[in-house]
Formats: sequence, C-alpha cells, structure tokens
Amino acid sequence: MTQHLKHFIEGAHVEASDGARMSLVNPVDEQEYATAARGTAEDVEHAVAAARAQLDGGAWSRLGGAQRGLLLSRLADLVERDAERLADMDATAIGRSPMEPRMMDVPNAVANLRAAAGWANQIEGRTIPTGGYMGVRTLSYTVREPVGVVGAIVPWNAPLMITTWKVAALLAAGCTVVIKPSEETPQSALHLAVLCQEAGLPDGVVNVVTGYGEMVGRALCAHRDVAKISFTGSPEAGQAIQRIAGPLFKRVTLELGGKSPQIVFDDAPFEDAVRGCALGLFINQGQVCAAGSRILVQRGIAPRFAAALAEAAGAVTVGDPRQPGVQMGPLAKKAQFERVNRYIQLGLDEGARLLAGGVARPGRGWFVTPTIFADATNEMTIAREEIFGPVGTIIEFDSEEEAVALANDSDYGLAATVWTTHLARAHRVAGAVRAGAIGVNCWSPLDANLPWGGVKTSGIGREGGLAGALAYTEEKVVTVLLPS
Repeated sequence: MTQHLKHFIEGAHVEASDGARMSLVNPVDEQEYATAARGTAEDVEHAVAAARAQLDGGAWSRLGGAQRGLLLSRLADLVERDAERLADMDATAIGRSPMEPRMMDVPNAVANLRAAAGWANQIEGRTIPTGGYMGVRTLSYTVREPVGVVGAIVPWNAPLMITTWKVAALLAAGCTVVIKPSEETPQSALHLAVLCQEAGLPDGVVNVVTGYGEMVGRALCAHRDVAKISFTGSPEAGQAIQRIAGPLFKRVTLELGGKSPQIVFDDAPFEDAVRGCALGLFINQGQVCAAGSRILVQRGIAPRFAAALAEAAGAVTVGDPRQPGVQMGPLAKKAQFERVNRYIQLGLDEGARLLAGGVARPGRGWFVTPTIFADATNEMTIAREEIFGPVGTIIEFDSEEEAVALANDSDYGLAATVWTTHLARAHRVAGAVRAGAIGVNCWSPLDANLPWGGVKTSGIGREGGLAGALAYTEEKVVTVLLPS
C-alpha cells in the first residue's frame, strides 16, 4: 500500500496547509510507493513558531546540558532499536543495497547521537584575565548560548546519517530545529522526529516539514526567527542559500560538493589501494560528496593499477538491491541518471579511454554500471566537475610535487586520500593537499568524534565532534566590575 506521509510539527502529524502532496518513486522500478505533504511557507511558519516557543521559556529552555545529554542517549537507544526499519527506509528511497545503511549509516547515526550526548554537558565558557576597566579590577568570563532556531536542510544521499549529524549537535547546544529533508527521502527524518518524542524531548523542539527546496527551503532561509541554516548539498544550492541568508546575517554551515583526489604512489600497498579506491568510487552508487573520483596514479604503476581498478569495477553486480548477490542498485532519481550519463558521454567526447562501464541504456530503473576512464587530464570536464555517480577518472603523475599540484588544482576541497608506505611522504602530502579531511591508506573515515567539512567550493564550517556542537552556539562575554 502507498504510504501517506505528513509533516511532523509540534509533536503531531499534520497535512500541508493547502492539502498538496508529492510523489515518492522507487528508483528500481520507477513506481510510486508513497506520497508526502508538499510544504508551504505557512507550514514553515507553524514549525518555526513551535521551535521558537521552546526557546522562549518552553520546557526545553529550562533543561541543562546533562538533561539534554540524557535525552540524546535515550534517542540513540531508540534509533538503535529501530535500526533495520530506518535502514530500509533510506535504502528504498534511493535504491541502495539495504546492507550499506545497516553497516554504515545507522551505526553512524547512533554514534552521532551518543557523542553529542557527551558534548551536551561539555559546552563551557572561559575566564579571561584583562587589564581592568579605568583602573578598577574586573572579572570577565564567557558563556556559550544556543544560537536559536536552526533550519536543517538535508540531502537525499545519506538521509538519516546527515540528519543526525545536524540534529544531535544542535540539540546538545540547546537549539531547536525545523528539518527540511530532501523531497525524495523524507521517511527517516519523520521517523526520527517521532523517536525524539518517544525519548521525551518536548513537542516543538524537533519539527519536520517535507516539500521542495524552492518553497520550504527558501521559506526557512528567509524566516527572521531562524537564526542558522545548516545545509548539505550542492554548491549551487549553497550559493542560493547564502544569497537569501546573507542580508539577514544568518549563521550558515554549508557542507557542499567534492571532487576528491585519491593519490596512489608507486610504493602504495597495491591491493589495498585498489580496494580502497573502488570503495571510494562505488559505495552508495558513487552518490557521496567525498567520493574519491579523481584517481591520481604515479606513472610507473598506472597501467597495472588502471587494469586492476577496471577489473574491480567490472566485478560489481548491478541490479535490484533487494536481490541476493546484488552489490549496487540504481541511482536515486531520474535527473541523476541523466546527469551521470551526460558526464560519461563527455568523457568519451573529450578523449578519455573507457576501461569499464559506459553510457547506460534507458530502461526500467535508473541503473548505471561502474565506469572507469584512463588517459585523462585534469583539465577534462570529468576531472573537474562533480558527477555524483559511479564514475572514476585516472590521471597519471610523475613526482610528489606534481601529485600535490594536481590534487589542489580543483575548485573543491572536501577530502583526499594518500596511498603510500613512505611515512614522511604521507605526512608531507597530507599537509600540502588543501582539503578538510585527509585519509592515509584509507578513504577519509567519518567518525562522530571528528570534525568534517571542506574548504574552497566544498563549504563553510564543520560538523561532527565538539566543533560541530560549538557551531550551534554564540559566545557571550560578561564583565563584572570589582571595586575595592
């Protein structure tokens, strides 16, 4: 039966103010499996008012860090209890193998909540010595206060994990939130909101408004009672958010795209590097902002490495991810299928050599075979623009200096990987590559205790770790005159 999803505002499931709905389609067979409320500016107003009320004297505003941490711990337990259900929600929505969110996304979501539960009681101020005030001694100290209502705008590629990234940190800081999930993947965010209520969070602290970015997202960015926007998605959407939020002086955290290099030196652990590069390319159908889609390989081992990576790509079983033995499902939506195919054709037109995969034939479901290009240059479109699909581009280099120059010759700077057994080289290259996260002999791991974010076009600010929680606070200075 088709699911009938509604907003979750102030502890209740509610329809859109105008009754409008939108269709959710399974990427495997292109059939509708659910409908969801198509949000309006009025719905956003309702949700923001509920979130604001909890900060303005509501029950949430009266809780201390230890109490917020206890609620986050309860929420983590409930997410763990419903792990399979949540994993299946996200897998169905984007055509992903159910095993991937079971192994990665849901455990990371639980870890995000548990880590934030610890941070909730560790958000501290400072005492700062000064020279006094007009000859009189002073005591100056700071306190960190919640920034206010947060608009959390979440993408479709890892819905639950990225939602908890934002929600866990902002709740630890004492904020409230209106979540705008992707129109393709609202189920897990809605279920998370229900679990927040079950955990004991006051109604109105966590709200979910489903719908399209041009209506719901825009209304959140323009709302004067929304103090901060936390967004994960494309650079183009990030620019649009800044144009709206900038004149209102809203705080923003933007985790945007990537074109991450994986640098393979000739002394790399060869088999590990092949497996690691394949993982960085093909997990979640390549629909990962940190996907290691630029494979920079030292010239002496490039032919052998390209052949091995192409063999790994060809060994991936593509099909209905619900069937045994299938390793990769379809892309999440038709527009993405068309985008990835355009880039594959561009790679062919620009003269790159196709080693595996290729342009997908239209059919039922949005399936693209893992694709590898060799004999490419860093000037090619497939090497410069984010494809967001299972497409890798191999580029050869000679020296360490050339590898670093190629890695940095990009508008993006989210993540990178260095494959080498040379310890000094690993540290030199990690220090020289301009990116927010560097993995050495591993694909940059996500961990709830580590900050995550990029430089250049890859975004502004950090999520995760204590830095992620502090990003939802403002530091206030208090100075007290101490006359004799």
